[in-house]
Amino acid sequence: MHALQPPEGEAQWSAPFACPPPPTWPTAYPEGYAVVDVETTGLGRSDRIVSAAVYRLDGRGEVVDHWYSPVNPQRDPGPVWIHGLTSEMLDGAPTFPEVAEELAARLAGRVLVAHNALFDWNMIAHEFLRMGGAAPVEQRLCTIVLSRDLRLPLPNHKLESLAAHFGVEQQRAHHALDDARVLAEAFRPSLRLAAAAGLALPLTACVPPVESADPRPLPGARSGSSSWGSYRPSRRRPACPYPNPGRWQQGGPLVQGMRVAFTGDTATDRELLEDRAIEAGLHIASSVSRLTSLLVTNEPGSWSGKARRAREVGTPTMDEQAFLQLLRDVAPHTSVPHPGGPPR
Repeated sequence: MHALQPPEGEAQWSAPFACPPPPTWPTAYPEGYAVVDVETTGLGRSDRIVSAAVYRLDGRGEVVDHWYSPVNPQRDPGPVWIHGLTSEMLDGAPTFPEVAEELAARLAGRVLVAHNALFDWNMIAHEFLRMGGAAPVEQRLCTIVLSRDLRLPLPNHKLESLAAHFGVEQQRAHHALDDARVLAEAFRPSLRLAAAAGLALPLTACVPPVESADPRPLPGARSGSSSWGSYRPSRRRPACPYPNPGRWQQGGPLVQGMRVAFTGDTATDRELLEDRAIEAGLHIASSVSRLTSLLVTNEPGSWSGKARRAREVGTPTMDEQAFLQLLRDVAPHTSVPHPGGPPR
């Protein structure tokens, strides 16, 4: 478990992809990154981290150092066939509170970088939340989003495809340290390509969650792995009985029937927000269109697909706290509700 130690020196890395840094570097780019990978007992909010790895990079993607630790989850380790960590192997490993200080020191002041970063951020944030604290992360960058913005010709969004594009050799997939190494190797040329093109990096603000014992999958849970956790399946929501009254107007109330979409991190559990909205007579929209009444987001300038679409079509936005305030007094719809819900 501890034998896998990828080389620290850049010259020994496996990637043959040559991408020299551009002559001028964007001044708005971050000064440092923490490339992260965590392996977990499952995908739910009650699941735990079983191993964590961090590669610290400077502002131009050069390796500063790396760190790895197995983590005793104090419960069944989950999909051993994926991460390879059995209960016996983790028995003498430190618990998360015992590695939290070291992990926090490596994250502090840096942008968290991960492949499907929302998942890794959520797992780390919930571990710190259990300790009564917060992860020292203000922004994250998802390499899936960055590869899309760079228009890399990838067959899919798997880490192995990104690695293959840049000629990075995977030694042991789903080992946190090797996955972090592979991603760090692929991120450096991606960062340089973005800098050369003058591309704004898809940085996302990280909002610490509040306590939730909900065992359902965390946002960003990796696809194709639904058997990892024992969480509840997604629910079929009832149709909204009110017709759409149109867009929310600045300074006005929410009105029953309004189509509301959510994107990005929320301190309140997303499912709880949606449940409260439905109880108030609102319609939950899974995407944003010209018919969407409102987008709830704590970062209206984010790089999510919904936020981008909202900016394109002029959908009004508000943050989570403002939405919770308006949710206390939703205006009734003037029409009689339809028992089965009107066609949307």
